[in-house]
Amino acid sequence: MAQTCALLGFACYAVVLTTLQDEWHLTNLQSGLIASAFFFGYMLVVPLATALTDRVDARKVYLIGGLSATSGLLGMGLLAYNFWTALFFMAINGAGLAGTYMPGLKILSDRIQSGEITRHIAFYTAFFGIGTGFSYLCSGWILSAFGWHYVFGIIALGPLTAFLIVLVLIPPLQNEKWKGPIEIRLHDIFPLGKWKLVLEDKKAAGFIFGYTAHSLELFASRSWLVAFFAFCTIMSGESFFLAATALAGIVNFFGVPASILGNEIALRVGRQKWVCIVMLTSAVLGVALACSTGQSWWLIVILAIGHAISIMADSATLTAGLVVSAQENIKGAAMGLHSLMGFGGGLLGPAIFGFVLDISGSRSSQIAWVWAYGAVVIWGVLFVLYERRNGWVGKGK
Repeated sequence: MAQTCALLGFACYAVVLTTLQDEWHLTNLQSGLIASAFFFGYMLVVPLATALTDRVDARKVYLIGGLSATSGLLGMGLLAYNFWTALFFMAINGAGLAGTYMPGLKILSDRIQSGEITRHIAFYTAFFGIGTGFSYLCSGWILSAFGWHYVFGIIALGPLTAFLIVLVLIPPLQNEKWKGPIEIRLHDIFPLGKWKLVLEDKKAAGFIFGYTAHSLELFASRSWLVAFFAFCTIMSGESFFLAATALAGIVNFFGVPASILGNEIALRVGRQKWVCIVMLTSAVLGVALACSTGQSWWLIVILAIGHAISIMADSATLTAGLVVSAQENIKGAAMGLHSLMGFGGGLLGPAIFGFVLDISGSRSSQIAWVWAYGAVVIWGVLFVLYERRNGWVGKGK
């Protein structure tokens, strides 16, 4: 429940992207950079947030994250007026997510004493899709009714509600180890020695690099999906059966069962093998979706759903694989690096997409969308080729 509320601000900017692009006279690269600023804020804070969860109850970190996300959204709605101010407040919003997403996973793992932990992880990561799906839907409704300022202002109630849920409904840990003042040193925030040990484990490193490629494609697609649907409407000359924002939200919901079921399939066929199959499928469907502009709306929607399913089908598998394969004494550092690298991909994805749109004909060109989608799906293909060459697929389940 808390994660769903915390993520309601995730797609606010994606929904208002074309509106702000016209109002502030932004290039596609600038539009992509504002989306990337969200992930920059996340990357800046997540090492500190994960380091803190090794010392204090992750619940405390979560509460600070909820307030930060609320502040970023309110800043976007009330104070942002150009490219630079939007960069700042989107980074604050992303920092808030850093304080809730992985610390929320730590809240779960600290309190779950029995059962298959990977299934809890799969459900938690899958609910990311529910939160982002509702984010598209709610933001679209507010935009059409009130305007873009209100999108951020009203949606700020989401992370505030997440803060209240954790504050009221999640009891503090009774056996919290750390007492007294908290001393966080630079090597605690960036534990390079531990990260080196993590990357020396080829199996764990494979899951981390796979998550990076996965996140680059996922967040680029989510950031530009509403704009893509709007372009398809212009090209085909016929309206979709739903508004572009509502359609993007529904498409995102398909990622929820895909992530959960994907983890179950991976338990049977092997995680590495499943990741490779899914990434290649996602690349094909991503390019097919980009080529569908000008076609009937039903074909575009089917391909968009297929692409969303294929992107998310290995999401829980990648995270669960890292959690169970990392050595116990460096598991916290491994989760921090996993999240940092993954959202590093999220930082690059929207900017790469916007940059390629600019240099290949802008968002009014059919071929530009094909190149832009190709530029973000290619990383999954390269990952598969590299890891198969290094024998990662054969390293057990």
